[in-house]
Amino acid sequence: MSVSLIDYELLNEADIQELHERGVVLPLRYDQIKHYLPHRYPFMLIDRVTACRPNEWITGYKNISINEELFNGHFPDNPIMPGVLMVEAMAQLSGILGFISASQTSDDGYLYLFAGVDKVRFKKLVMPGDQLVIRSKTLMNKRDIYKFECTAHVDGQLACSAEIMIARQKVGNN
Repeated sequence: MSVSLIDYELLNEADIQELHERGVVLPLRYDQIKHYLPHRYPFMLIDRVTACRPNEWITGYKNISINEELFNGHFPDNPIMPGVLMVEAMAQLSGILGFISASQTSDDGYLYLFAGVDKVRFKKLVMPGDQLVIRSKTLMNKRDIYKFECTAHVDGQLACSAEIMIARQKVGNN
């Protein structure tokens, strides 16, 4: 299987059709992801979305490169990805799932904002050259508050896990 299609085999024809009806064709690359996330370099932490079942789960990844600015200070002689950025990447992927599930993009005048995090565990160092595979599963959705069970793996080993809460907010004059 191609790296760019992680978990794609878990989708069935009905899933593909539902995504198509929402205007989603996998994998999502930067030019499509930027319509779901208001973030931009260096803070957009999702490189690809490889699989998604709206209202249920999503898979994506971040390629970790030594060229990222964060490694100038964390730590120059032993570069490791900060845990808080792994958690942020989980929140960003969860926000994309929220948008896809609602058949919306950030262009529709909404943001998904970080609302909370519980049960965070860090299990493995993430370093330049790694690919951080992130999965988010919907646990709850009540009145524009969402809770997700998230994991991040490198080479099949758990690097981080957390329960992420995000809130959908209307922004601007839309």
